Amino acid sequence: MATTYKTPGVYVEEISKFPPSVAQVETAIPAFIGYTQISDTTVQNKPKRIVSLLEYETYFGKAQNEAAITVTIKDTINSGPPIKLLAQKFSVAMPTLSPFVMYYAMRMYFDNGGGPCYICSVGDYTGGSVSQLALVAGLNELEKFDEPTLYVFPDAMAVSTTDSYYSLINKALMQSQKLKDRFVIIDAFANNSDNIRNTASLGNGVDLLKYGAAYHPFLKTVYSYAYNDADITLAHSITDETNTTSTGVYDTKKLDELADSADSDFNLILYNKIKTELEKQYVTLPPSSAMAGIYARVDSNRGVWKAPANESVSAAVEPTIKITHEAQQDLNIHTSGKSINAIRSFTGKGILVWGARTLAGNDNEWKYVPVRRFFNMVEESVEKATAQFVFEPNDANTWVKVRAMIENFLILQWRAGALAGAKPEQAFYVRVGLGETMTADDILNGIMNIEIGMAAVRPAEFIVLKFSHKMQEA
Repeated sequence: MATTYKTPGVYVEEISKFPPSVAQVETAIPAFIGYTQISDTTVQNKPKRIVSLLEYETYFGKAQNEAAITVTIKDTINSGPPIKLLAQKFSVAMPTLSPFVMYYAMRMYFDNGGGPCYICSVGDYTGGSVSQLALVAGLNELEKFDEPTLYVFPDAMAVSTTDSYYSLINKALMQSQKLKDRFVIIDAFANNSDNIRNTASLGNGVDLLKYGAAYHPFLKTVYSYAYNDADITLAHSITDETNTTSTGVYDTKKLDELADSADSDFNLILYNKIKTELEKQYVTLPPSSAMAGIYARVDSNRGVWKAPANESVSAAVEPTIKITHEAQQDLNIHTSGKSINAIRSFTGKGILVWGARTLAGNDNEWKYVPVRRFFNMVEESVEKATAQFVFEPNDANTWVKVRAMIENFLILQWRAGALAGAKPEQAFYVRVGLGETMTADDILNGIMNIEIGMAAVRPAEFIVLKFSHKMQEA
């Protein structure tokens, strides 16, 4: 703006009267840390943003094929002649399973409503084991990225010990506490909820525990294990009506040999029966990847302030442990202060997430997942928006703009249903100014203090219906 005018004429000046706006940051961008089929120098420990399962397969490959699968075929025949097949039974043995489940976790995430996410590959399948140090290295790399808001460790169940796993989770919670813009979705190690309360590797401070939520139990999914026909060994036995058992012609053969053998019609039928049995071997997964998808789905459909609970779990057959109403009482509220959210199966409703507490489940301030994540969103959104006022004059003109900018943003949140109160002044307040949030010494030292208070809505966790008899009046 010109301060002096030397030439006669008309001068036009545009004066800004509107405050700047706060742009809401993304709230459900999970980062998956684990092992992938492809993990060369272009992707290893280099977090990559993807938006679909196809994109994951393009950059990171698919699941590891299971190597130790035996299909037992038991045929029952008559004594003949002629010989007839009376019955045929199949059983599948999978004594050792691959520890790498990242690909299945990604399917679970996208099937439950997931969208954009980050993949941090810490290695490929060649080592055959999961290293806690490698997962920590991947976690440290993600600290450099601003967009991720959730942490998921699909392969961490295969680390060596309980303490090793919860030490990893503790590091993720500490990073979330430091950055204040992310949240950890936690699985119970070895599908045992007691481990969360008994381990010494997981901190007990509310300031740490409020940045994570635990879910239990594991889920039996609709996904079948990956395998190659050449790796499937057949065990074939034949029993006649006299209970005499002999070795069948397919014994010790591989499944691909059955498909390629001469008696094509009969073998094709048998081959397809075996494939059907193999498809019934469902992958069991920790619930964190499904929960990441549910978080994303709820955030998109309702908002980050809505509890990700009473929501159905897709692509799951059943929880591996049936949790009753009584059993959930100790999970939801526990003397240790650590709450665990149950995933339960209800008749006529399917599989539902039946809890919305952080690990700090007994803390009145940060008890609920949506409250913690809503504050994360507001804090980061306002932080980014106020960065433009750094080095601006610390005077009333700037304070008015800052207050109006934040109030406009919070009014939008109140209208969406994120804040409680019949009127905006009941839902939040924004204070900034000399004698209100700052002293003269603060201003001399270049400090602008802004105080924001919000009445965040909380889920109706316990709905109590009270009934009584009413006396007849007529």
